[in-house]
Amino acid sequence: MTGHDGWEPEAPELVRPYVITKGRGLPDENHLSLITLVTASAEDTRRPARLSPEEQSLLDLCSAGYLSVAEIAGHTHFPLGVVRILLASLMEGGHLMTRPPVARARLADKEILEEVLNGLRAKFG
Repeated sequence: MTGHDGWEPEAPELVRPYVITKGRGLPDENHLSLITLVTASAEDTRRPARLSPEEQSLLDLCSAGYLSVAEIAGHTHFPLGVVRILLASLMEGGHLMTRPPVARARLADKEILEEVLNGLRAKFG
């Protein structure tokens, strides 16, 4: 059944997240945070056939380079929890590598900045 302009409503999601994740629980927040960077493992040249279609799509997405967990969830349209569970499973299997986010830089000391500024003023007027 279509609407007046030929638009057809989308079918509801047929596969529940519990089925996609095979009932596994969420990994530790420190293990896969929103900004953890993920990429396909360099040693993983052959794709095993035992992966689910969702895991295969995550591997395809991650093979292009580093993406954050949040970006992966956005591209796949899977719930964030499902993405984190699937990524953790792929990491355990050796298919993915992660890189922790870069730590925040320390703030510069105000006295050092003032000395640099005074030095620049003395040199260049």
